[in-house]
Amino acid sequence: MRSAMGALLLLGTGCFAECFAEEVPLRIAVTDGWAMPMVQIERGRPTQGIIPDILTSLATQVAMPAQFHVLSRARLDGAMKHGEVDMRCYVSPAWVSDRDNYLWSGPLFFQRDLLVGAPGTPSKVVPAMLGQQPIGTVLGYTYPTLQPLFENGQLRRNDARSQEQVLAKLLAARYRYGVTNQWALDWFNQRHTADQQLHEVAVLQEQELGCYVRNDPKIPAQRILRTLSDMKSSGEIDAIIQLYTGRNADSGTGARSP
Repeated sequence: MRSAMGALLLLGTGCFAECFAEEVPLRIAVTDGWAMPMVQIERGRPTQGIIPDILTSLATQVAMPAQFHVLSRARLDGAMKHGEVDMRCYVSPAWVSDRDNYLWSGPLFFQRDLLVGAPGTPSKVVPAMLGQQPIGTVLGYTYPTLQPLFENGQLRRNDARSQEQVLAKLLAARYRYGVTNQWALDWFNQRHTADQQLHEVAVLQEQELGCYVRNDPKIPAQRILRTLSDMKSSGEIDAIIQLYTGRNADSGTGARSP
């Protein structure tokens, strides 16, 4: 009797399908090559950072539980192509070979890629003028500005698993220069004394980045993109970035908060 009454109650409230339907997650790709303040990964799961904070808010606003998938850079394109994940952020269309098969947001982030030096190295260098030597890089990442120098043997890649590891190896004198972005450099330096801080020696590239979503009728892609646009225009995305970096999201300028 109780079971029958329960079923009638569900029908009467109009939530029979909703109450038994499993929530469809928004599956989000996160690369294991990132470092704080973009993301902190513990036991294979993101625990904090700019990207998970923004995308958790996005998922809440589109009424889908966020499900993060931590992947190597080499697996990202295949995971999107084969429907293992639904969206990816902090990316340029130039990085994606089949970019026309997806739906793209407008610009949401501004990235400065830097060549950085260990303590005691010159304050400014011209990469093309460097002698033969290893350069700290992230496994699977491409560096268009330096690629000709890698190809002619003038510079050699010394790959690490993440940007944080690149900077740690640089501080440990495994090489004299490494590549990172402005956010990761600021975060790393905040945690070291003045005599151990790394410094920018050259700007390699500046570019605007966004998000893209699989063009699949099972995914509310247009609603996701509209929500991202609203989050950008309302200042929510910039506020999250500034909380972690103290920098203006569009220009990359500004002093770090203490």
